[in-house]
Amino acid sequence: MTNWVFQPPEQVRRGTQRRSMGEVKIEERGQWASKTEFLLAVAGNVVGLGNVWRFPYLCYKNGGGAFLVPYMVFVVTCGVPLFLLETSMGQYTQEGAITVWRKLCPLAEGYGGQVVLLYSCITYPVILTWALFYLIFSFSYELPWASCTNYWNTDKCVSFSLGNGAVGWNNQTNSTSASTEFWDRQRALSISGGIEEVGSIRWELVLCALVVWVACYFCIWKGVRSTGKVVYVTATFPYLMLLILLIRGLTLPGAMNGVVYYLYPEPSHLLDPQVWMEAGAQIFFSYSIGVGSLTVLGSYNPYYNNCYRDCLWLCLLNSCTSVVAGFAVFSVLGFMAEMQNTPIDQVAESGPGLAFVAYPQAIAMMPLPQLWAVCFFIMIILLGLDTQFVALEVVMTSVIDLFPKVLRKAGRRELLLLLFCFVCFCSQLVMVTEGGMFVFQLFDYYACNGACILCLCVFEAFALGWIFGAERMYDIIEDMTGVRPNWFFKQCWRYLTPLVSLVSFIYSMVDYQPLTFNRWYVYPTWAYTLGWLMALSSMILVPGVTLIKLATVPGTLPQVKGRFCRVFYTTCTQHKSQSKPVCNMP
Repeated sequence: MTNWVFQPPEQVRRGTQRRSMGEVKIEERGQWASKTEFLLAVAGNVVGLGNVWRFPYLCYKNGGGAFLVPYMVFVVTCGVPLFLLETSMGQYTQEGAITVWRKLCPLAEGYGGQVVLLYSCITYPVILTWALFYLIFSFSYELPWASCTNYWNTDKCVSFSLGNGAVGWNNQTNSTSASTEFWDRQRALSISGGIEEVGSIRWELVLCALVVWVACYFCIWKGVRSTGKVVYVTATFPYLMLLILLIRGLTLPGAMNGVVYYLYPEPSHLLDPQVWMEAGAQIFFSYSIGVGSLTVLGSYNPYYNNCYRDCLWLCLLNSCTSVVAGFAVFSVLGFMAEMQNTPIDQVAESGPGLAFVAYPQAIAMMPLPQLWAVCFFIMIILLGLDTQFVALEVVMTSVIDLFPKVLRKAGRRELLLLLFCFVCFCSQLVMVTEGGMFVFQLFDYYACNGACILCLCVFEAFALGWIFGAERMYDIIEDMTGVRPNWFFKQCWRYLTPLVSLVSFIYSMVDYQPLTFNRWYVYPTWAYTLGWLMALSSMILVPGVTLIKLATVPGTLPQVKGRFCRVFYTTCTQHKSQSKPVCNMP
């Protein structure tokens, strides 16, 4: 059987490469040792903190069970199609997130996704630093956020523990919980009055950050050889912890009240555009699309891996984990509300407030609180750790693939990774100061937010669906997997995904709300300016590179498009007895 398929200009070299006898050998790029390693690495990357501390709150806030309607719309029209597109791009080209575009559509080459990942590599470890700090204190004889007898507590502190949880702290004027005082007063953050007051460095947090970075370094220092082994622990153990916390949460008094608040359907919310916007942002964020992570992870697959089936199962795993995590979180929050005799909407939070204030406070009211605190913070650390080191791996792979003859030699990857980790660690130090929380929120809100990813996904879908061609991607996926994808994916790549992404991006700009902290602190003008500069630094790269190429290359637009969208034809003959086709470049 003879077919015309699309292949890169060079086949992937499976062995050691040498330019001459006297030169240092170029190491092979490597592959996953098994499909299990690939599945666990992707699962660890896409199943992260957003599934635990963001999705449950969004579901409760935006109509309960009714929120699943816009959520599923974005899953079908954007999440799964882009997930498959990016994974198959990497598997086909065997290239990183930058060089993949040089083989498919150089006209759309840009570094926007890598800029977003760079900001994430600086910001995300701060969360792991906080979680490690809490984990260390979880081994105390008495949890320090469970009482008001500590030196950092104020006269307004109110504590809750097993036996006295029925006292409602909300009935006391200006009272604060012990967990809140531990979090943002003198102990953990010692938070200042604003971003203008950076204050001193929290050295305990610096040491925790150093431990996090050392762990990240040794998780990926040998590339997929080490990453593929580490994910067996980091990607599976959080599920065990989540299952334990789910069973424990559902057995607590008041748990069912929390579950009802979590899923009680309110169809009227479906008429609110903000609900749809938040559903879309959650999909783009939790599926890790638009930044090249899936492309790099897929690039370590063998050419004939069935990425089509893998993507469908991984997307299902991601969404199911989000729903299950909601039961684990809101069952505990329901228990907390009953113990404090307060409405659940006063204890339900999203983001760091859930992980470091609300949930620890609920744990303090359980029997054996140290055990549940250890389980919870180990889960948080492992969920964040594999997401972080995959982001590092993506950046490293993309840079090394740009300069393979220089960097793909013995010892050079390790040195480059060490330098990159050191730079990120030093950049993170400003976020572990007394004003560090304000800096962290600025980065998270502007540099790593959904609007940047939405913008990048618009260009990605348009470039692959129209310039390169959805039909060509169909042929590529069929050649790799032996299965032709459902016709619906082609319509998504051409129409639905770019349209939905573009509408969501425009709405996010129209409905823009300036960042505030705890609903009371307004950032100074220079901080908002800095935030927008960070956001634009990633969003303008792809269209900027495209415009430069169109302006500098002579010829008509069709000629330029053809020149920058090279398609390499290869004649391939395959027999049933062969594991892969015999290909000859024409």
